[in-house]
Amino acid sequence: MEIVHEYVKLRSDFGRQCLFSDRHVELLVDLPPNPKLAMQFVLKETRDLGVQGCWEMSEHEVTETPRRSGYGINHVEGGWPKDINSLEMEQTIRFRKKVEKDEIYMNSIQVLGEVSSQRKYFKDEELLDEIQEAPSVKIVNKYRDPNQVKRNITCLSWQPSGGSNLAAAYSCLEWQKATADLSKDSYIWDIESPNKPRSVLKPTSQLVCLAYNPQDLNFLVSGSLNGQIMLWDPRAGQHPTTVSPLEKSHMDPVYEIIWLQSATETEAFSASTDGQILWWDVRQMSEPTERLMLDLSRKENPDNALGAISMAYSVTMPDTFIVGTEQGAVVYCNRAAETPAEKIVCTYDGHHGPVYAIQKNPFFSQNFLTVGDWGARIWSEDIKESSIMWTKHQTAYLTDACWSPVRPSLFFTVKMDGVLDIWDILFKQNDPTLSVKVRDEPLCFSGSQLGVISLMEISKGLCTQQNNEQALLGEMLERETKREKILRAQKVRDEAGNMEEMLFLEREVRTFGVDPKSVL
Repeated sequence: MEIVHEYVKLRSDFGRQCLFSDRHVELLVDLPPNPKLAMQFVLKETRDLGVQGCWEMSEHEVTETPRRSGYGINHVEGGWPKDINSLEMEQTIRFRKKVEKDEIYMNSIQVLGEVSSQRKYFKDEELLDEIQEAPSVKIVNKYRDPNQVKRNITCLSWQPSGGSNLAAAYSCLEWQKATADLSKDSYIWDIESPNKPRSVLKPTSQLVCLAYNPQDLNFLVSGSLNGQIMLWDPRAGQHPTTVSPLEKSHMDPVYEIIWLQSATETEAFSASTDGQILWWDVRQMSEPTERLMLDLSRKENPDNALGAISMAYSVTMPDTFIVGTEQGAVVYCNRAAETPAEKIVCTYDGHHGPVYAIQKNPFFSQNFLTVGDWGARIWSEDIKESSIMWTKHQTAYLTDACWSPVRPSLFFTVKMDGVLDIWDILFKQNDPTLSVKVRDEPLCFSGSQLGVISLMEISKGLCTQQNNEQALLGEMLERETKREKILRAQKVRDEAGNMEEMLFLEREVRTFGVDPKSVL
């Protein structure tokens, strides 16, 4: 989000022109360090970022000389009777004419011909042809914000079980552009009718996020700009059926809300930049059922809490979830822990800036994808210090990403220059498999900055899982995880060796009075 505000003033209103001259240095204000402010700083590990002006290349050597050998093959025509010499052309022609007049021979050829034409010699031959075709994307429909003042699309939610409804949250997160006549409405679209929304949602505050209930297709839960949580049933009208009290809700905008897998299927949890994770039961939303403050010091101090803007959750591990923060850290949490301090399990040193998107791989729940800064990163839950794979820095800022639900190695990213990138990490890691210019304006979150939703259809090769794709990706992720563990262990050993060397020099200086420079 760019905070921009223009101030216009005539030159004549500035007064007399300022004239500068040299003078002696004079101390006007002295601001000493404040220890109380130092306690609020978030300590981060040292980061190494390499900048190279040429292409990255790798060198490979073969140390073993390959052995070569030649073989000859003699082909002799066979299958002829003993009394026929295959080298005599007249004898072979007479024998062929004789056999071709035989009724048994003719019937056998017809039967064998039908069998051979129906036999499938190559497994999934048609599927391979579809996969090998060039990847492509085409825009099927566009859904535009019907209001005169256009707003960002901050969240999209498909109706589960293959429904044709698409819920979209519209809001203006830049307070400079917010006007009194700015609409607060969000919409539910029928993908077959792009001209008019199917339903209108009229909240008390602009919606930032929303989600369909995966078990009950008629209910949605949403988070608003003023921090309130709302439950919707479009059958009951345009207004929310239940709204959380303002004093019991978040104090900042709610950037993520997710339904939980539970026995009642009525629980959800939300994340906000106020540093809180709140759990709700939509049957009774007078107050949250549980709270978690993202304070890494485990002291439940709101002033030290990290602002949450994205979350990842998997039904295969219903008690754990991952939070992406404004400060770039990724926090791994466990709701089943006994105390609030134990619920924050560990942190990953994610990005230099906000983590705008985070999602677990649908096929490998121990690996997750994050987006922030100018690139995307793939992590393993076992390694906290570094990601195991990452894309190179892009020319435009990345704003959102998601895994493919059908192909394990495929994920999508959108950027501020209006480009959609499709990555296949089994095919190549440095560049996307396909880049498509969707809009001229930035693509923020799930839609454009001017409130346009683009429904696109991808080619069959991009939505069809290849043979052994899941197994190959599993081997790649495991190999990269082991590599990072080895590099981390080597770094720890080097640091320990440097520390021992420094201690040895200090002992030499104290014992013999040796100059440290002469020892070095």
